[in-house]
Amino acid sequence: MKMMMIIRRLPPTTITLTSAFSCRFTSPKFFPDHIIISSKSTPCYPRISLLATFCSASQVPDPIIEQDSSKRGPLKPGLYLVGTPIGNLEDITLRALRVLKSADVILSEDTRHSGKLLRHYNIRTPLLSYHKFNESQREQRVLRRLKEGEIVVLISDAGTPGISDPGAELAKLCVDENIPVIPIPGPCAVVAALSASGLDTDEFTFVGFLSKHGPSRRERLTASANEARTQIFYVPPHKFSQFLEESSLLFGDSRRCVMAREMTKIHEEFWRGTLGEAKVRFLNQQPKGEMTLLIEGRTNCLVETPSEDQLEHELGELISRGHTLSTAVKLVAEGASVKRKTLYSLALKKFGKQLEADDNSN
Repeated sequence: MKMMMIIRRLPPTTITLTSAFSCRFTSPKFFPDHIIISSKSTPCYPRISLLATFCSASQVPDPIIEQDSSKRGPLKPGLYLVGTPIGNLEDITLRALRVLKSADVILSEDTRHSGKLLRHYNIRTPLLSYHKFNESQREQRVLRRLKEGEIVVLISDAGTPGISDPGAELAKLCVDENIPVIPIPGPCAVVAALSASGLDTDEFTFVGFLSKHGPSRRERLTASANEARTQIFYVPPHKFSQFLEESSLLFGDSRRCVMAREMTKIHEEFWRGTLGEAKVRFLNQQPKGEMTLLIEGRTNCLVETPSEDQLEHELGELISRGHTLSTAVKLVAEGASVKRKTLYSLALKKFGKQLEADDNSN
């Protein structure tokens, strides 16, 4: 009764959720009619008890960053690689938020994009652009700050830095200079897509983005087509049709695949089928958004023998790039269910005279 009388005498104020509290409540009847509950100061975090404290809006503490900070101690200087959400801003760890807030500077692939994340969590740490077009110019400046004992955080636009994103070279430099490199685990499109794909997860190969150079791209696809492990690629939307055409030629139309698109976002989609079915499905409808494409590993029942025209085309591509006839045969044999002896006979038949003429002219 005394508590109720004290509360009624309080002026209008704000109730916030925090681990520091003066009373625990279990029923909305506890609050008198004149107390205001502000939605702006009541962020919800999983498994945090609903606790009430009375304070002014300007004194509201941050429940994420400030709880039990004395037990963790200050962060040690070094380079922190922080995983950030790949779409849904809720997919970030409490530790990541604490590190982002405690850092001296945050290296960001796109400061405008990362600024949205920081503003969402009320983090005011300075941002410095760091991307593939300026990382070679920024490296020494960043190293100097690290050697001076600063806490430097590196984030990408989405996911884990250094995985098909800037950061790998900076991490190598820090290791060479004996500067601590600390990973702060978080979202990763590769793992998210694989876990929900329905394909084999025991062994997999993450290829990432393929080369823009045609022969190099086909050489990589040829090697992947011969692997028994699940193959994982990042595919830009405007390259999706080209990818399906080239991969179905080398993997075979019957190879199962999964397209994971816009993961964790509103329009998240998982499409499952064969490469042949994917070509038909997306012939006139180009998917939008970020895509991760997974292709099942090779099995004996799915090996398809390439036609002579296909083999000739692959051999011709490699020879035109300067490979010797024997090297071209070896590379094609690694990705095709054809004996090397048979390939060598085909290569001699199709390109032997041409190579002999080239040697004579030289």
